[in-house]
This record gives sequence, C-alpha cells and structure tokens, in this order.
Amino acid sequence: MITKRIIPCLDVRDGRVVKGTNFQNLNDVNSPVELAKFYSDNGADELVFYDITASSDGRKIFTDILRETARNVFIPLTVGGGISSVKDFERVLSCGADKVSVNTGAIRNPELIPEAAKLYGSQCVVISADVKRVDGKFHVFARGGRDDTGIEAIGWIKSCVDNGAGEVVLNSIDTDGVKGGFDLEMLERVCEVVNVPVIASGGAGKIDDFITLFESLPKVDAGLAASIFHFGEVAIKDLKAAMKANDIPVRL
Repeated sequence: MITKRIIPCLDVRDGRVVKGTNFQNLNDVNSPVELAKFYSDNGADELVFYDITASSDGRKIFTDILRETARNVFIPLTVGGGISSVKDFERVLSCGADKVSVNTGAIRNPELIPEAAKLYGSQCVVISADVKRVDGKFHVFARGGRDDTGIEAIGWIKSCVDNGAGEVVLNSIDTDGVKGGFDLEMLERVCEVVNVPVIASGGAGKIDDFITLFESLPKVDAGLAASIFHFGEVAIKDLKAAMKANDIPVRL
C-alpha cells in the first residue's frame, strides 16, 4: 500500500516564512533555509515552497533563496509562485526543485500545463488550486487567494489534470489557518474526478485532523500544513507514530 505523505509548507514573502489565517494577516515565522533543513532532518516526506507574493507583485520567484533552500534538503521539493511560462519551469527546476506548482499562471494561460508536461513530464507539474466557496459553489481564486476568477473549481482542476498535471494541491481558503480540520467535502469532490495524487491543504490543527483525513478519504495521498509544524504544535515524528498506530501507511 502506498504510504501517506506529510508535507510542511513554507509560505515565503520577502525572503521570510510567514503564516496567516484565510490567506490574510501574515506573521513572520523563520528563515526558509533553516526551516527547510529542520524539516528535512526531522521526518518530512516532502516540502512545498511558495513565494506567495510573486504572482500578485508580477515578478519572478526569489531564485537565490530557492537555491540555498534546495541545497539544504534531501527530500522532494515542490516550488511555486510567479510561474507563468515554461521558462519559469526551467529556471525553478534548475535551482533544485523536483516539481513546479502553478496556479495563477495556468488560469491566465491554459496552454502552460500541457506545454510544461510535454517538456518536463507530468510528474513535474503540480496544479495548486486556491479554492473558496462563493454562494455555495467552489470558485478558483488567483494571485495568492486575492482574486475570485469566477471559475468553477472542480471542473477546472479536472481539466488541468486531463491536460497533463500529475498532482493536485487543494488549498481550501475557507479552512486555511483556522485549525478546525481539513475541508473534507471539497477534497472528496476533487478525488472523485481525478486519478492523480491529491494533497490536502488548509485546516490542520492537531494530529487527529490527519487521522480523520486519511481514514475518511483514502484517495487523499498527503496532508500539507504550515503553522502547526512551524510553531511546534505538532511534531512530525509524533504525527507519524499516531498514523502508524491507526494503521495508516506511513514512512517512519
């Protein structure tokens, strides 16, 4: 049975890891290089590195910090933020990323995902969807959760996978930073329409939230979180021990 992955997320702004609630009220946490090394050394299965203001600022990702981060980790690294062309894919991969995450760039240019998948393989292309309920419907948001595109999220995510995305990170804006548990309803809807790995993001507040996630939705491949790891509320080794105790396949 495929093991479930635990993935800390580094949201980086101006060279520092930050964390907020519902994508707002961001607070400084730590250096991305130091934090990435800590997680790499302490049981994380992968890392996600988001330059969270690259798209909204209309600039490219901070490659110097990315290179230094990549040099200090020995687990797969997914990188996103300001990815708008296949040249951006090439640049980020050359800095040490294993996978490239795209959101706003794919909304603006529907050909980006198939072009990148053809050049680098679907395993390198991750669709990171920021999704929020609007009038009872799931909408895709762009520019770091700032802009409601009006696009229906479930169908859009399916089309991205059909066009070559090899993995989905589903970021629920509704549950982000709230620590009340993952958005199981939203995740289930996505799992029903795609056949690639789905990573749950947004809402983890305690170990039991991960247990509930994997027991309720066996199709979910990984749980991603930020603040509970950053602030020491949950240690990855303790989380994995609890998963094993609950017969959830995990790499110890």
